[in-house]
Amino acid sequence: MPPAAPAKARRRPRGARYAWLDDEGAGAVEETPAPLPALPAGGAAPRGARFGAAGPVAPATGPVEDPAEAVRAAANAVYALRRLRVQGRSGEAHALLCEALAGPPARLPALAAELHRAGLGADWSTLLWEAASLPPGRLAAVAGVLADAGRAADCEQLLRQGVARPVEELAGACAALRAEDHHREAHALLTAFVRVRPPEDAARLAGADPHGLVPQLLSAARAVSPSRERDLLHALRVAGLAGV
Repeated sequence: MPPAAPAKARRRPRGARYAWLDDEGAGAVEETPAPLPALPAGGAAPRGARFGAAGPVAPATGPVEDPAEAVRAAANAVYALRRLRVQGRSGEAHALLCEALAGPPARLPALAAELHRAGLGADWSTLLWEAASLPPGRLAAVAGVLADAGRAADCEQLLRQGVARPVEELAGACAALRAEDHHREAHALLTAFVRVRPPEDAARLAGADPHGLVPQLLSAARAVSPSRERDLLHALRVAGLAGV
């Protein structure tokens, strides 16, 4: 009987499908990826920021991202995304966008540029919509990265979409932005908040950090309109915060 063939060694998954979550991204190369796995019968469970990201989320801070690696990872991800779109596998395409949010935030500007270059601007809008529901620190990290990369419009869109979340989370996002010296972005978040949320919600938000948030909220309300500032002042008086 001929000897049994040696077992094949298990290889670490590589290629476009895994480019965003591979900490050893320097070893990834842009190559034609293997066929992507099909969804399980009955459809995959929802994934992403709005459903709880699967697996560990990369920290908001970390080593400086290699720009060349960010561009290569973006090209790989967009290549895989286009294949999924052509094949009508929209669920997996959405999951791939969510994986990008679970990766290093510093890679997102390169992904934005590559998506727009490929005519997939709608996918970038979807990614920003998902990012609006990230945990506060992560939301702040993404907003800061976009601002630092000169993508002010994307940053403001993200912050506008994020103001629907609970006030406690928004207080955490503001604190994280200020901690990273992104004061302009913190102001943009508060301005969007007082523009669309009731003054009573703004007073509740101020209660999370009265000395820090009361003056910032009043400044934001003043930027919206005199009447919005008056309404906020009244809500702050009712909450016992007007003299802070």
